Amino acid sequence: MAGLDLTALLTENSYPGRGIVLGRSEDGKNAVIAYFIMGRSGNSRNRVFTPCDGGIITEAADPSKLVDPSLIIYAPVRVLGQRTIVTNGDQTDTIYDTMADGGSFSRALRTRTFEPDAPNFTPRISGYVKINSGKMRYRMSILKSDEGNAESVERFFFEYPQPVAGEGRFLHTYRCDGDPIPSFAGEPERVVLRGDIDRFANQLWENLNEENKVSLFVRYLPLDGSEPETRIINKYEKTAGQTAEKPIKKADIIR
Repeated sequence: MAGLDLTALLTENSYPGRGIVLGRSEDGKNAVIAYFIMGRSGNSRNRVFTPCDGGIITEAADPSKLVDPSLIIYAPVRVLGQRTIVTNGDQTDTIYDTMADGGSFSRALRTRTFEPDAPNFTPRISGYVKINSGKMRYRMSILKSDEGNAESVERFFFEYPQPVAGEGRFLHTYRCDGDPIPSFAGEPERVVLRGDIDRFANQLWENLNEENKVSLFVRYLPLDGSEPETRIINKYEKTAGQTAEKPIKKADIIR
């Protein structure tokens, strides 16, 4: 089965919400990790990605305009030895702490549920990549409500022990825009991965909806154990005062 065109998936959906892409680069030499956030409200848009301890955290671009940090301020990416964890919420810490204690990815997420943001009940999407002896594998998960039923959680886990070069999986929180916003359904989408980190990062950023996109993180992890490459693109600038949109330039891409 051929992979889907990631560009088309993004341009055809004005609001996939928060998204994770995991896979193996076209040349087969790197594990690929991408995470993006979007926002419809001022509070959701008032964010930037900031490097922290090998991963990233979300911060308010303008702290004076931060309303409720509970579901928007967290560590999307953390590194635990050979594993890189990426999620759309504070379940990153749940996974990290459980794995550090010898537990598993699925065990950690069985203690969590979807976000309590009625009526959307945003799914919690998670994944991790592990590299060992020149090989990689990854897992993904989505925790969602049963079609908006706050009393019923559904937990899905997906395992990819032998990733194919040039192929990845795309998991996002919402099927499309709406009110309430419909949750993602089905397996993570099989997508084609092309080019080096800059080509891939630009492909993602340029095709996310211009009005709703907020921040993007991309990392290429060499399977030979050499230093990873990272790109971070923020739509907004972190300031002490007013948050102002600015054009994306080379200086905005953190390497």
